Amino acid sequence: MKSMNGVVDTHAHLEEIANLDQALSDAKAAKVVGIIAVGSGLESNQKVLDIALAHPGFVFPAFGLHPWNIKETELERELEFLDAHANEALAIGEVGLDYHKKVIAGASKDLQKRVLTDVLKIGRKHDKPAALHSRYAWRDTLSLVEEAGIEKAVFHWYTGPSSVLRDIVARGYYLSVTPAVAYHEEHRRAARETPLDKLLLETDSPVVYGRGTESEFESGPVDVLTSLLGAALLKQITEDDIAAITTENAVTLFGLHLSSGTRS
Repeated sequence: MKSMNGVVDTHAHLEEIANLDQALSDAKAAKVVGIIAVGSGLESNQKVLDIALAHPGFVFPAFGLHPWNIKETELERELEFLDAHANEALAIGEVGLDYHKKVIAGASKDLQKRVLTDVLKIGRKHDKPAALHSRYAWRDTLSLVEEAGIEKAVFHWYTGPSSVLRDIVARGYYLSVTPAVAYHEEHRRAARETPLDKLLLETDSPVVYGRGTESEFESGPVDVLTSLLGAALLKQITEDDIAAITTENAVTLFGLHLSSGTRS
C-alpha cells in the first residue's frame, strides 16, 4: 500500500466556523493536509470560494444547495450560480434530501426531489462528484443519483439501512465517517460495513457532537482525528493505515492536488 502522510477532512462548513484562522492552524498542526469546504446555498458558496482562494492547496471548494436552504423564489439564482461556477469547484455539495418533518414543512419531498434532480444534472454536465445529504431519504437519494448518471459520489454521515448501503457500495460510491462514529450505533454499523476502499473521513464542522453529554464539543477540522480513531478501532487496523487509505480515497474521488510535501 502506498504510504501517505496526513488526513483529509472531506466535509466541513468552514464559513460557519467563528475563528476560522485558528481552526485551520490547529488542523494543519495535527497533520490535516486538506479540507473539502462544502457550500449550502448562494451566499455560503461564495464564502466557500473566498476561503478556498485564500488557502490554495489546503482548502478545496464544493458548491451546493442544502435541502434545509431550498426556497422556490431563489431557485433560479441558486442553479445559475452552480452552473456558472461548477468548474471552480471540486464537487457539487452539499446537496441531497432530508425527510425530517421540520425540513419537509419548509420544502416538500417533491420539491426537494426536483431540486436535487436539477442540481445533479449540473453536476453531471460538469463531470463533478456529488457530496450527499440523505437523512431519512437514503433510498430516494441513491435512486436520483443513479438516474442522473453521477459516476462519483459520497454519502456523508450515513446512518441508513444496510440494504441501501450495499447498493451504494456496489455502485462504486463512498461513505464518510464523522466523529459520531464514537457513539452513534447506526453510523458505527455503516462504517463497519463499508469496505476500506470506499471509506472517507469528515467532521461536518462546526457540528456539535455528543449533545447533552459530558463529552459534548463543537467540532473543527482538527476533529477529523476523532473520525480517524473511530474508524481505526472499528476496522481493527492502525490509524496510520486508515489515514493512508482514506486520503488515497479522497484523492481518487475528488481529484485532489494536495500541497507538495503532504504525500510520500
